[in-house]
Amino acid sequence: MPGQESKTHVALLVSPGMGHLIPFLELANRLVLHHNLQATLFVVGTGSSSAESTLLQKPSLVNIVSLPHSLSSLDPNAPICDIIISMMTASFPFLRSSIAAVNPRPAALIVDLFGTPALSIAHELGMLGLVFMTTNAWYLSVSYLYPSFEKSMVDAHVYNHDPLVIPGCTPVRFEDTIEVFELNQEEVYVGFGRYARELGTADGILSNTWQDLEPTTLKALSEAGTLGYGKVNEVPIYPIGPLTRNGEPTLESEVLKWLDRQPDESVIYVSFGSGGTLCEEQITELAWGLELSQQRFVWVIRPPEGTESTGAFFTAGRGSSRDYWASKYLPEGFIKRTKEVGLVIPMWGPQAEILSHRSVRGFVTHCGWNSSLESIVNGVAMVTWPLYAEQKMNAALLTEEMGVAVRLRAEGQGVVERKEIEKKVRMIMEGKEGEGIRERVKELKISGGKAVTKGGSSYNSLARVASECDIFRRRRDGGY
Repeated sequence: MPGQESKTHVALLVSPGMGHLIPFLELANRLVLHHNLQATLFVVGTGSSSAESTLLQKPSLVNIVSLPHSLSSLDPNAPICDIIISMMTASFPFLRSSIAAVNPRPAALIVDLFGTPALSIAHELGMLGLVFMTTNAWYLSVSYLYPSFEKSMVDAHVYNHDPLVIPGCTPVRFEDTIEVFELNQEEVYVGFGRYARELGTADGILSNTWQDLEPTTLKALSEAGTLGYGKVNEVPIYPIGPLTRNGEPTLESEVLKWLDRQPDESVIYVSFGSGGTLCEEQITELAWGLELSQQRFVWVIRPPEGTESTGAFFTAGRGSSRDYWASKYLPEGFIKRTKEVGLVIPMWGPQAEILSHRSVRGFVTHCGWNSSLESIVNGVAMVTWPLYAEQKMNAALLTEEMGVAVRLRAEGQGVVERKEIEKKVRMIMEGKEGEGIRERVKELKISGGKAVTKGGSSYNSLARVASECDIFRRRRDGGY
């Protein structure tokens, strides 16, 4: 309408992977639908994930722009984080030119943890620079406060395996630590330190958690300036979660039709995220564990990678026939013996729809934070099986602090044995020991729902972010 004032515009930059893409899309949609902003989502994608492509092709109120990148010069055997960082860096010139061409300029650029170098681009172009951490607040505390850690404490953690002490937060045991400290490589430390310092240059940090989920850690982060962190810039923290994708009740698929035929809360779902893979021996043990548990199951399976758990990040979503899996990697006769109670899906399944289905009670998960939140918001108890990145921290948080999961433990050469899998699956699905866990996750489902509805703690927190963007834009553009 003539004379109508234009809406404040925000740009978002997300790295490859469903674990980041899903919450970023949800954030962008909420800013548009609930907080009267315009949003453009810049995506650095791999082009190899059918799940990612499907998600991006759905109708959206958000303007989605794919940024060019190149993997041709990268070592395919390089650590996944190095590959993602290289892709992000290669996309920055295109990001800069795309934003510079927008008139009026967006008020803010919101990046993920792999996009923190782009904060300088935001500030250079006269925008707020915000970070959306698609992690829990406990991991954020390690990243945000890292510049203040004494080298002696980090060394004691890495070399002596002493707990990493974070004042005001639960210490991080070495067995639950992040890969940065496990790898013990100088270049990794340098990269993590640079990222941590860049966090301190942000105008705000958004976190995919909520006040009642991590009250102690969020309190410590808000009081960092009073706890003696002299090397840390005080940056406002905004808990805005849980931001997850809702299942689509109209979606039709083989797995959902199968679930429709099962009794309520009778199925355990098994999946290791968009990049999680197991070794061949571990796939065999998992198959036997599920069979021995005598529980109904849906299992999203991928081919083994080498001899240990790793990330098949750039092949997620490419499938093949179930007969292929049965003949290559599953125990002889497994499919036939379990055909009445189990369903094996190659490569990818509609996770949000599966977890929200009435027949699903439990989830064997790699503990990616996005998957963990999807389980909580659907009231589904978990069996934790962390594989890489910060997933062991997530597993400790889910089991010991939140009380919504049980944890699998490996023996010998790092293989989780079938009896352990059987025991923990039974505990979550039918055991008296699991009753408290099942009740607790349903309580947190209600808590998370209240947090993101109008008037809830996370809704109000995101409203403050939107207001800051709007005020900044008006001042910058001469509104007042």
